[in-house]
Amino acid sequence: MYTKDFEIRWSDVDANRHLANSAYINFMSHTRMAFLMEQGFDHRTMAAHEIGPVVFYEHVYYFKEVFPGKPIKVSLEVMGLSEDGKFFEFHHNFYNHKGENIARCEMMGAWMDLKTRKLTGLSNDLLDKFSELEKGENFKVLTKEDSRKFLKIPVNL
Repeated sequence: MYTKDFEIRWSDVDANRHLANSAYINFMSHTRMAFLMEQGFDHRTMAAHEIGPVVFYEHVYYFKEVFPGKPIKVSLEVMGLSEDGKFFEFHHNFYNHKGENIARCEMMGAWMDLKTRKLTGLSNDLLDKFSELEKGENFKVLTKEDSRKFLKIPVNL
């Protein structure tokens, strides 16, 4: 399991003086990008392949409040990947300085071709890299249907 440590800054706290929802999202995003960069998916590689990661959803479950003064740890586990590498699912857990699980997130995303602005699978070399990553205990091969399991459809004005 990949983990990243964070200090709670004044700007991470909301009006209730605990960790703001936006800070959880930012810490997860930072953890994901640090993980991807360490696996060879850095900005240079993504620019060369003209791809970028996009998030479909992040479902966050909060268990305990977090206050400034003590560090937290954010984990990342690879829980799903489609055969072509287009879709991926990561799970994050947040832990306080005592190792207590204070929040959890399930997120799904995909890779976007930055020229066509459409979803795309990974090139063979990147797919090989992604396929070699350590997988979570309940890892599954994702399909397009998995990306639509919540059936949220836009409703225009």
